[in-house]
Amino acid sequence: MPEDSGSDPPVVSFLSDYGLTDEFVGVCKAVVLRAAPTAQMIDVTHNIPPFDVRAGALALARSVQYLPPGVVLAVVDPGVGTDRRAVAVEVETGFLVGPDNGLLAPAVAMLGGAMRVVSLTNPDYQLEAPGATFAGRDIFAPAAGYLAAGTPVERLGELVDPMSLIPGVVPLPTDEGGRAAGEVLWVDRYGNAQLNIDPSDLAALGVEPGGAVEIRCGQDRRTGRWVGSFAEAGPLELAVVVDSYGLVSLTLDRRAAAEELGLHAGSAVTLGPVPAEGMGNVPPTRAAGAAKGRAGA
Repeated sequence: MPEDSGSDPPVVSFLSDYGLTDEFVGVCKAVVLRAAPTAQMIDVTHNIPPFDVRAGALALARSVQYLPPGVVLAVVDPGVGTDRRAVAVEVETGFLVGPDNGLLAPAVAMLGGAMRVVSLTNPDYQLEAPGATFAGRDIFAPAAGYLAAGTPVERLGELVDPMSLIPGVVPLPTDEGGRAAGEVLWVDRYGNAQLNIDPSDLAALGVEPGGAVEIRCGQDRRTGRWVGSFAEAGPLELAVVVDSYGLVSLTLDRRAAAEELGLHAGSAVTLGPVPAEGMGNVPPTRAAGAAKGRAGA
């Protein structure tokens, strides 16, 4: 179906683990534009760690609610060449195209669930592949382009049960002796460590904004403070903040908290109230920073 020149140009948002060293991203975008020449393309990120489906799924879930309606092309595909399905998932705001390996499922849930799912099996809407190693170019990018151009999704392959989509693995925190036991979901470029712990989990333990929080990372136990913004953390003060996605993050003032604490995606972290006997163990620099932060609140 040709594009309607009287409407706004279609948007294709692209996320991958391709990086920017090779030509992979540029080639996939060119293939999309062959099918949908007026499409606008958004590069969400191409720096997902290679083959890290979990990191890709979390990044997609964090960003998808802010992307414009249209097509989301997501490729993090360690199973290329296997029998994993290539799919297009119709949601209320458009389509998500990518491998059915857990990458798309959290974002689909964020957008209200799948309306229809098609397995991308029709070769008429794919590129002839010299080898079965570049599904992003040969299967996913053409599908995204055709959908952006208005091609009905059912032409791309057979309909499959939306309930058969591979679920994403997003870990949930647990209660561990009156403490919230979670893990690091993501370390951003500033070294802030986002946890899978919700502020309501801390509130349920009696920890309040502005109050002290015991932070356990392996054998390391530290005392931090729940601050309202990054700027409220005093010099050298380890702080807990609710980040822009509504989850708890660990941060240090202009320093990489993850590096100092030895954290990475998947690291175990436990948060809870500070034991009464531990209240005097806060290093003077952190205590001074905390007092300064409270005075400025």
